[in-house]
Amino acid sequence: MLPSPSSPSPARWFRTLRRTKSTEQSSKLSLSVCTELLRKSREALASGRTLREEFRLSQLEALVRMLVENEDEFVDVLHKDLHKPRFETVLSELILVKNEALFAVNNLKKWMNPEYVARSLVTSLDECFVVSEPLGVVLIIGSWSSPVQLNLVPLVGAVAAGNCVILKPSEISSHTTELLQRLIPSYLDTECYHVISGGPSDLTDLLELKFDHIFYTGSRATGQQVMQAAARSLTPVTLVLGGKNPCYVDRECDVGIAAQRIAWARFHNAGQSDVAPDFVLCHADVQARLVLALRSCLLQFYGPEPRHSASFGRLVNAELFTHVRDLLLASGKVAVGGEMDEAEKYIAPTVLTDVLESDPAMQQEIRGPVLPIMTVYSADEAINYIRRKEKPLCLYVFSSDRKVISNMIKCTSSGSFCANDSVLQSMMVMLPFGGVGASGMGSYHGRCSFNTFSHRKSCVLRNTRVECVAYLRYPPYEDRSLSLMMWASSLSRRSQGWCQLL
Repeated sequence: MLPSPSSPSPARWFRTLRRTKSTEQSSKLSLSVCTELLRKSREALASGRTLREEFRLSQLEALVRMLVENEDEFVDVLHKDLHKPRFETVLSELILVKNEALFAVNNLKKWMNPEYVARSLVTSLDECFVVSEPLGVVLIIGSWSSPVQLNLVPLVGAVAAGNCVILKPSEISSHTTELLQRLIPSYLDTECYHVISGGPSDLTDLLELKFDHIFYTGSRATGQQVMQAAARSLTPVTLVLGGKNPCYVDRECDVGIAAQRIAWARFHNAGQSDVAPDFVLCHADVQARLVLALRSCLLQFYGPEPRHSASFGRLVNAELFTHVRDLLLASGKVAVGGEMDEAEKYIAPTVLTDVLESDPAMQQEIRGPVLPIMTVYSADEAINYIRRKEKPLCLYVFSSDRKVISNMIKCTSSGSFCANDSVLQSMMVMLPFGGVGASGMGSYHGRCSFNTFSHRKSCVLRNTRVECVAYLRYPPYEDRSLSLMMWASSLSRRSQGWCQLL
């Protein structure tokens, strides 16, 4: 039985009290400010400055400078928000954003160039190509779990594609949000790019405004709210949503390596991640060995007292602590860890065994340093379990059997897939990353980010010297003209019967 929910934390109580001071007036002020920022952004877009390659390059290079010149400040605010170690901040936040920005800088000219397509019989004298044009003014709503990369990686794509941007980081990672609000206007164009803050009620007001695209990372509940609001104005969206990411450990695998790579991904950032393995489906033949290997890894990673390790973080707030604690206490049996300190928002890296499908930890996203292990007796049983659930953002498999890996890819559907490692597929600039079904829609990273924030416009520049052929399509319609057109279409196997004279 789940413990009864605790009363709101002092921090949450204070935020609520602050918002309730003239709530109606504050909400109207927030909406009016956002409306004004949107107007300024549209004026900047209309000026045409974001269309120029040199402008986009200068903004991307400024973003890289911002990260380099203020590295210590980013380390400091992420430690305040998440107790995140410097190593994790540099590796999983700053370097990822710099990689994306530098990749865009090095490829921007190619991305902006028209893409010419194959011409047909009749368009052989014409130009047929696709141009990428900015969508307009876009809204990016970033999550708190990795607040630098989840805000700035989409921003890189939007800037590269020539959009103006209103960026809304999460109010939960408040110190990081304040730093982004202070730094971005100092480095990027102040008319094209704006950073705003606010809570859930402010987001509701913000979504009433008309944007040209909305990019959201975070929970499914808020993702649904974003999509419903966007639908009212036919605004396209990209949603990258959290959930339950399965990890299958096969009987044929290197258990030691599997344990290291699972433990690193699950307990990185104290388990606060949308892309880490959320639970393990472990083959019965190797489960005991996996638990022992995980215990050994955690001892190696964080020492006998993870609370005192400089490499282990804390949960972002008291509400999340309560959520993770309740799931832990109501699910399975603690095999490793389990220690907690509410005052520190600390939960030790924990492994649960004897977990049932009906347990709360298997029903809700955990977002904390708890790893449930559920026993299965074959790869097919794991596949059937995964297929019964909502499509996950990430799916992981550890196996030395290529057939098992191939079957898992073919027989399941997920936003991304990685065999014999964790998380890496979500960090690579050459691979698109995004969800499917309940885990979201659309994708980003590298060229895919540029495409997400671009409209790919089809263009045909016709030659006027082929009217002797084109006249066949004009009324009055005659059978002879139709026969000639069908004969012409049959000359090309690739046309598959479609008339190329239209």
